[in-house]
Amino acid sequence: MDPDFDEFLHVQARLSVVALLAPADWVEFSFVRDTVGTSDSALSKQVAALADADYVEVRKTRNRTGRHTHLRLTAHGRQTFQRHASALERIVAAARGPQGA
Repeated sequence: MDPDFDEFLHVQARLSVVALLAPADWVEFSFVRDTVGTSDSALSKQVAALADADYVEVRKTRNRTGRHTHLRLTAHGRQTFQRHASALERIVAAARGPQGA
């Protein structure tokens, strides 16, 4: 197994969340929920696990329109995702075999 492959991050729900957050700064919880296609409770569970592992930072705010939760990758989360994505690319390249074969 590739040493950069992250078993914790490879869980589909977590990987989907982290991949969605990777190109962004702060992203609203509801946008992540709708884009990933999950429920509030299921997403909350995955976000809590990601936050506990220092992959995601959670910011809760309140304004006149109500409470809002925003998410973003931590520096550790961003670096780990990049390493994991590179590991996946190497795994796929190895499965394809030598070029021209």
